[in-house]
Amino acid sequence: MNDTSLLGHRLKCFLLEHLVTERNLSRNTQRSYRDTFCLLVPFATASAGKSADRLTVADLSAELIRRFLQYLEEQRRCSVMTRNQRLAAIHALARYIGMHSPELIAWSGQALAVPFKRAARTHLTYLEKEEIDALLTAPDCATVQGRRDRALLLFLYNTGARADEAAQLKIADLNLAPATQKSFSSVQIRGKGNKLRQCPLWAQTVEELRPLISQRQGGEPVFLNRRAQPLTRFGIHTLVERNVAKASTRLPSLTKKRVSPHTIRHTAATHLLRAGVDLNTIRAWLGHVSLETTNIYAEIDLEMKAKALAQCEIKDQAADEHWRGDEALMVFLRSL
Repeated sequence: MNDTSLLGHRLKCFLLEHLVTERNLSRNTQRSYRDTFCLLVPFATASAGKSADRLTVADLSAELIRRFLQYLEEQRRCSVMTRNQRLAAIHALARYIGMHSPELIAWSGQALAVPFKRAARTHLTYLEKEEIDALLTAPDCATVQGRRDRALLLFLYNTGARADEAAQLKIADLNLAPATQKSFSSVQIRGKGNKLRQCPLWAQTVEELRPLISQRQGGEPVFLNRRAQPLTRFGIHTLVERNVAKASTRLPSLTKKRVSPHTIRHTAATHLLRAGVDLNTIRAWLGHVSLETTNIYAEIDLEMKAKALAQCEIKDQAADEHWRGDEALMVFLRSL
C-alpha cells in the first residue's frame, strides 16, 4: 500500500506542516484540531476494523463522519457548537487533501458536503454594574494572591481580554505611563490568529499592575500563580470562579449567573455600548474580525432597547389634534 494513501501520513503533514507553516494558526487552534482527530481516529479504527496505522483516507467516508458527529452528540453529550467545531477541523483536512491530491478530489467533495448543524443562539451572560463592582472588590488585597486577583480581574474588565490573551500577556506588552505624567497607558494584546491590538488602560488598572511587574524582566508573563509560574487560562477560570463565590455572599444575584472570564469580556463590551461607544470601536477593542460579531451586544442589551422604544413613544397630546383643523392643509388639498 502506498504510504501517501494512508490517513496517518496525511494527518502528519496536515497537523505539522500545513497548520503551522502554511496557515500559521494559533497554538490553541492547532490543539483543537489535534483533539478532534484524537477522537476521530479511534472511532474510525473501531468502525473499519483496522489498526490506526493502516487506516486510509477512503476509510474516512462521509457516512463515517456523520456517525462520528452523532456519536459526539449522543454518547459524549457534546453541544451542537462543539459538534460543528469538530466538523470544521475535518473539513479543513478534507480541503487540504483535495488540494494536494487530485485523485482524492471526489472524496474531499463528499466530506465537505457533510453539513454543519444549525444551533440556537445562546443567551450571552453579562454582569450589571453592581455585580462587576462586587466581583472586583471580592479579593483580599491584604494578601499577595488577593492583589494579583484584583489586578487580573480589573485587567479583564478594562480590556475585555480573553483568558488565553491575559495568560500569555508579557510585561513588555504593557506601556505604562510614569505616575508623574498624565499621558495614556496602553497594552498590546495578541488575539486570535496572532492579530495584535492596542487597548487603553485606566489609571486604576495601571495602579494595580505596577506592583506585579516591579523589578521583573520584559519577557516574563504579567500574571503568575503562587509558585511563580505563568498563570494558565484554566488557572484564570478558577480564579474568576473563586472570587465570584466570595462576591456572591454579598450579592446573591451572582449565584443565578454562570460567570467565567468570557462573561467579564461580555460585560466590558455591554458597558462600553451603554456608555455611548460606537460598535466599530468596540469591535477593535475586543479584537473581533467582523462587526457582525460585535452586533450581538446591541441585541442583548434590553435596557438600551427600552430606552430606544421610549424615544419613539407617541405622546397623548398628539392624539387630540386632527388634520381637519389645519386650515392651511385644507386649502392646499382643495387647490390640487
